[in-house]
Amino acid sequence: MSAAGPRATTEQLASLAPLAGMSPERLGELAEVAVIERAPRGSDPLAGRLDGKHSIFLLHGELLLAYEGGGTMVVVGGGEDTRQALNRQTRRLVRVKAITDVDLLAIEDDVLDILATWDQVAAAGAGGDSALGHAVRSDSRLVTGAFSLANLRSGAFAQLPAAHIDELFKRFERVKTARAQVLVREGDEGDYYYVVESGRFQVERLVGGAKVVLAELKAGDAFGEEALVSEAKRNATVVSLGDGVLLRLDRQHFNELLREPLLRRLSFEEAAARVREGALWLDVRYPSEYQYDRLPGAINVPLAEVRNMFAVLDKGKEYVAYCQSGRRSAAAAFLFAQRGFKVWVLNGGLKAAERAG
Repeated sequence: MSAAGPRATTEQLASLAPLAGMSPERLGELAEVAVIERAPRGSDPLAGRLDGKHSIFLLHGELLLAYEGGGTMVVVGGGEDTRQALNRQTRRLVRVKAITDVDLLAIEDDVLDILATWDQVAAAGAGGDSALGHAVRSDSRLVTGAFSLANLRSGAFAQLPAAHIDELFKRFERVKTARAQVLVREGDEGDYYYVVESGRFQVERLVGGAKVVLAELKAGDAFGEEALVSEAKRNATVVSLGDGVLLRLDRQHFNELLREPLLRRLSFEEAAARVREGALWLDVRYPSEYQYDRLPGAINVPLAEVRNMFAVLDKGKEYVAYCQSGRRSAAAAFLFAQRGFKVWVLNGGLKAAERAG
């Protein structure tokens, strides 16, 4: 297979059976991650890839397909026989030969599955009682923001059971905001989880009586989860910088639909086994606590600093987060999981480690 060629177009993607009916905005996102590959005449462009993690479609050229148990077939790019992935058909392929130079399109199976699941659930909701499901299919701001492909692949929604998606569409409320409106106030009880649909929002905190700006949030960003997961007071204030729209989920439905599916808990014995296999301990307590009784080899990332570590920690590694009781580590693990990190929670915190000796 030669190096990747030009980028796929939305028209090419729309012609493929698994993607028919998807919005132009969703197809545009997919075009960013799909890869066009070119292979010369006489080659087998699917060699070693028939059972891989990508679905392969023929865009241009001619291929000779040889099937398990005998039988061959010639297919031409752009025809009805090439609307389905070559390596995902009922009849199993054993080899392929390029009759001409060919252009192939490769898309990750996980990406196709994620988009198909969310698109179909949204479609079902659009005909029923889910106003948000209809909006996801018709409002480009949601497709490219709160429910963008990036968020569905590695954000808070990435690990949701399919059965929870429809409930999520039903339970989210769309809330309009005005300039200078306070959505979350430092010191208040946690009541809602928010996802930004549109607009800009400022996160600020009082330090020594002075206001310190911590971050600015945009479409697709989330806030309010820390207080809900750790069952603590709000640790910052969030203010709308102009007109905007938020999606909000109350505490009960946040816990049922997002928190528990995203938090993966391990006993101390299970966590220690993960660490022996290469995972890293992540101590999310204050530095003063960390210095006193940290676990061997642990990295200190205080809960308040988690967002600053998204670009520092290696996403390719696995982590086990812990604190004293498990509350702060649950909040940290949720924040990391929203950004695609693989983080477990030490169930019961250091107290569990002490009981295990």
